[in-house]
Amino acid sequence: MSADDGDQSSTRELALLRELAERTDVWAAIDAATGSELQVQTQLRKQFAAELVRAALELRELRVRAAEKFSRASLMWLTRQSLEQATPEAVARHKARRFAAVGQSGPAVLDLCTGIGGDAIALTDVVDVIGHDLDPALLQRAEWNVAAYGHASRFTSRVADVTTVDLTGRLVHLDPDRRSRGSRSIRLEHSQPSLEFLQQLAAEGRGGAIKVSPASNFGGKFPAAEIELVSLHGECKEATIWYGELRGDAAYRATSLPTGVTIAGHPLAVVTDVRPPGRYVYDPDPAVVRAGLVDLLAAELSLWRLDDSEEYLSGDTLCDSPFVTPFDVLDDLPANDRIVRQSVREARLGSVEIKCRHVKIDPPAIRRKLPLDGDGSGVLIYARLAGKTRVLRCIRVARGHRAG
Repeated sequence: MSADDGDQSSTRELALLRELAERTDVWAAIDAATGSELQVQTQLRKQFAAELVRAALELRELRVRAAEKFSRASLMWLTRQSLEQATPEAVARHKARRFAAVGQSGPAVLDLCTGIGGDAIALTDVVDVIGHDLDPALLQRAEWNVAAYGHASRFTSRVADVTTVDLTGRLVHLDPDRRSRGSRSIRLEHSQPSLEFLQQLAAEGRGGAIKVSPASNFGGKFPAAEIELVSLHGECKEATIWYGELRGDAAYRATSLPTGVTIAGHPLAVVTDVRPPGRYVYDPDPAVVRAGLVDLLAAELSLWRLDDSEEYLSGDTLCDSPFVTPFDVLDDLPANDRIVRQSVREARLGSVEIKCRHVKIDPPAIRRKLPLDGDGSGVLIYARLAGKTRVLRCIRVARGHRAG
């Protein structure tokens, strides 16, 4: 596709988007339509252009899906790809608080590769923002999305190649495109802007945040920055490269949301003991694991590792931390199918959760062989202990029963 073709496609998309925003009758007709999805489409196409109907129905579907990320999803303007890549509202607000600490009295923060404005929404709650993106249709969506949160006056959009924007003396938030080669990639070498651009920004820029996938190969690539891994409800959502004035005082940080509890340090600063399992086994939050701070967390909670190759921790005292999920250990078994089945039968279990980190197992195949004819529930943790695979039969510790 030539540049002219791309411009024409973008112009058509923008025109369709604006027509959809103006045609309140389309939304009223959708709300009134009944029947299957195909029947609804047939009804609507008798009144409106097929292209408009497709866009409206897709947007309605995306708004439902977006409710997991955004509190005002029903008012937002989305695309499938941009919704997938958008920062969840809770994570964006967590980042925005660090910008607020230094950016309220200065010039507007530059939000590069704005997309649908997931981060701009949170940033405009605390600072003025100028959003930049090559796609005018995405920027239109960002403008409307920011307005949906009541921050329209604090947001300006500019169609631009972000590598040409003057960043001198500005605080920057950047969300590089991870699909520059057509499919999603976790290698920073495949991002746009390039890894070299990101590294130069982190080394020389006034301050800011670069959003990357928590699974990306960021290790060792930003030596002067702080790398924060952020989890939300136990799922690692983002790695943020904090640089310049916004950099913290640690090489790595892990933060658990929605609590906001954080732990920071260097992955090699602490080496914890390796010992047999105690009364409890703890599964660390994935942000702590990805940040390499398992040993530091163990030291803070007075826990130990089960094995050098495992992130599972253990202790004899029940501790309460959003960074760990506790399990009460009831049995320590060899990884022998017959013995495991016998233990499950004697415990009269009817349902079993099977967990592992580094032991290669097939949980569905294991579950099919278990005699699950009881009424209890349990957990089987396959883990390396002293170099050998063992199976810990446990039960989850209810949150209300955790120690203070």
